[in-house]
Amino acid sequence: MNQAFIYLSLGSNQGDRAMYLTEAIKLIQQEVGLLICQSKIYETAAWGKTDQAPFLNQVIVIASRFDAEATLLKVLAIEKTLGRERKEKWGPRSIDIDLLLMGDKCLSSDRLDLPHPFLHQRSFVLTPLKELAPHAIHPIHQKTIEELGENCTDKTEVKIWGNL
Repeated sequence: MNQAFIYLSLGSNQGDRAMYLTEAIKLIQQEVGLLICQSKIYETAAWGKTDQAPFLNQVIVIASRFDAEATLLKVLAIEKTLGRERKEKWGPRSIDIDLLLMGDKCLSSDRLDLPHPFLHQRSFVLTPLKELAPHAIHPIHQKTIEELGENCTDKTEVKIWGNL
């Protein structure tokens, strides 16, 4: 397979959240592909299951020779290495790594949907994604990431974290 640009969303709301993002990026570079760019880190309230600590979120772009399924297996292994335990849907986690986009690829399987099925509904994903790729076209909705962000019904505050 030729190299593809893959957009990944990283999130953490347990322990040293920033350290988990940093370690995830290091492991992704070792196991999945070359880091092309990364967004600022943002802090947001939890989405889906809101009675938990706030998240740090970030989007990164990597160049990888792996297909979507192989990439998924690799990021799931990285999550496990960094202590991710899947106890409840949308529950607290040391690290969460989601595949958002892989070019204009559309895929639906038991394990993976591309583009990510909630991408257009989550301001904590759209804000950092818009920072990196405002003009990228969502392959199903046929709108730019910027347009999706403007029309997103999720009004949860997404603020830049730290002194960036």
